[in-house]
Amino acid sequence: MLLGQVELGGKSMELIGLKKCSTCREVERLLEAQGLTYHYREINVDRPSAQELKTWYQQAGLSSTKKLVNTSGQLYRGMGLKDRWDDLSSDQQFELLATDGMLVKRPILLTDQGQVFVGPDVKAYLNQR
Repeated sequence: MLLGQVELGGKSMELIGLKKCSTCREVERLLEAQGLTYHYREINVDRPSAQELKTWYQQAGLSSTKKLVNTSGQLYRGMGLKDRWDDLSSDQQFELLATDGMLVKRPILLTDQGQVFVGPDVKAYLNQR
C-alpha cells in the first residue's frame, strides 16, 4: 500500500490531513471503527500542488474555491486573505494554497472512483457507508 493511501472496502483511497487537527483525528477514529487500515498524507509535510488542488476542487464540485480554504486558520487570518481572496484569480488562489498546507481545509478524502470529499463532507461520507 502506498503512503497516503487508504484501503477502503478493497478500493484504494487517499486521506490528506493534519495529525493535530481534531476533525482529522475524528476521521481516523471512524476509519478505525470501521476496521479500515490507512496511511496518512500529512498536509504540512507533503503539501498538495496547485494542480492537485485544482483537480480536487473540480472533482468535489465545490461552489467556490473558498470552500477549499481553511478560513479558521491563523495563517489565513494573519495574511488578511478574507479581504483579498476574491481579488485573486483562481490560478493565484490555487498557487497560494499550494504554498502552505495550513491554508487548505482538511481533511480531504480522495476515492478511487474520482470522488473528493473536503472538510465535514469526509465524515458525512464515512458515516453513511
